[in-house]
Amino acid sequence: MLLSELLKAIEPIEVIGDVNKDIHGLHFDSRQIGAGDLFVAQVGTAVDGHTFIDGCVAKGAAAVVLSDRNYLPSPLMGEELDSIERPVDGRSTLPGLGSPTYILVENTDKALGLLASRWFDEPSKQLTLVGVTGTNGKTTIATLLYKMVRALGHKAGLLSTVVNYVEEEAVPATHTTPDAIELNGLLKRMVDAGCTYAFMEVSSHAIAQERVAGLDFDGALFTNLTRDHIDYHKTFDNYRDTKKRLFDGLKKEAFAVTNKDDKNGLVMTQNCKAAVHTYSTRALADYRAQILEEGFDGMMLSINGKEVFVPLVGRFNVSNLLCIYGAALCLDFEELDVLRVLSTLKPVNGRFETIRSPKGWTAIVDYAHTPDAVDNVIQTIREILGSRQSSDVSHQPKLITVIGCGGNRDKGKRPMMAQIAKKGSEQLILTSDNPRDEEPKAILKDMTDGLTESELRSTLVIEDRAAAIQTACTLAQAGDVILVAGKGHEDYQIIQGVKHHFDDHEEVRKHI
Repeated sequence: MLLSELLKAIEPIEVIGDVNKDIHGLHFDSRQIGAGDLFVAQVGTAVDGHTFIDGCVAKGAAAVVLSDRNYLPSPLMGEELDSIERPVDGRSTLPGLGSPTYILVENTDKALGLLASRWFDEPSKQLTLVGVTGTNGKTTIATLLYKMVRALGHKAGLLSTVVNYVEEEAVPATHTTPDAIELNGLLKRMVDAGCTYAFMEVSSHAIAQERVAGLDFDGALFTNLTRDHIDYHKTFDNYRDTKKRLFDGLKKEAFAVTNKDDKNGLVMTQNCKAAVHTYSTRALADYRAQILEEGFDGMMLSINGKEVFVPLVGRFNVSNLLCIYGAALCLDFEELDVLRVLSTLKPVNGRFETIRSPKGWTAIVDYAHTPDAVDNVIQTIREILGSRQSSDVSHQPKLITVIGCGGNRDKGKRPMMAQIAKKGSEQLILTSDNPRDEEPKAILKDMTDGLTESELRSTLVIEDRAAAIQTACTLAQAGDVILVAGKGHEDYQIIQGVKHHFDDHEEVRKHI
């Protein structure tokens, strides 16, 4: 693609050099730069991409997008480069010699998103693209919408925390929302595969880092907002306002579906140009639902006055299903078709997954890793246990919770999660959960700081996660429930920078 065509996607402050040159590739990683490529110098939290500009030019980069004027070439440097003798085709025979074009912009993160979209022929405009944001529920909603649309006979793609899908092809996911180049590349693959719909999780990091810049969203969905990623955003208000930007950028032809039960639900859509729809389990809203019956195998719901059984559990999933129902109606699918498919949808991997033991106890594997998510899962289990009180007064069903907190993440939520888990469980086992570069003992200390001395005396602290799960399975009796929280779909642990295989499902099944 000609550089002049590519630059139509952005508004440069200044351009130094020739724009009538062919660009062979687009990269933000200097290690991937080859001759004829365009390098976008991003300023990261740990590394400044501007420091790699000279190296990229030496490797033959045809153009550089930057935001720091200090890295623009001096006039003398330009004269020296232009004075070099070249063969008749105009190219230097020496790597690194030539006249790269420098494009100065205000924000290279945003520029990369816009350039990536144009590089892949603006694939989001060729799809009906729906983004899902919020603290909890994004994966469930995006994944089940993808499955619903396919069940209704349409080709669709998915971008999620667990796995990406290009129609039926599974593509491993490394982030909740990929970088701008990978993201647009996946959307392009969806277009080429004949997809007409795409559903994606939109994380606060992705919005803040402009990974979704240039995407044409036809709809945006809001789940809820609770404490998370404060280590990155610094304050809750910053976190909330970052999420809100997804809705602020919607076109008037789009739709927004927001959770009226969350105090931030209507805040999200305050400046929204799109058509706004609401859902609620408690208040007047466009889409409403209530639980008629509930068990570990599913719920009988009333959704907008129509009864439907769904194989998902928990009040939080009622909200998720309402969001899915509302989004499907906004996409002009027939209500009865939507309800029919809802009744067939299974839980997403690692989201309130039930494992039954022949000994009569039940294990729940769930991704809950925020205070609110842990509270939601525990309250759901307690409600079901409460409806199944045993006539045997010698042993009432109890909840055994195995939980930890990830390393190199928000430390402030650790004591909160321990408090919530202790309050809702008859037996609490604190353990390790992906400590990354932190010492597991230090993470566990942060968690136990949230407990009183008497609470600590009845709490087990077992650093080894496999041993913690084994202990829970050993303690469980018929009728009990074991909650293994925090990792869900993840099949690894990162300990001191080394990735090890670890799967909560596998560990539970070892002891059945």
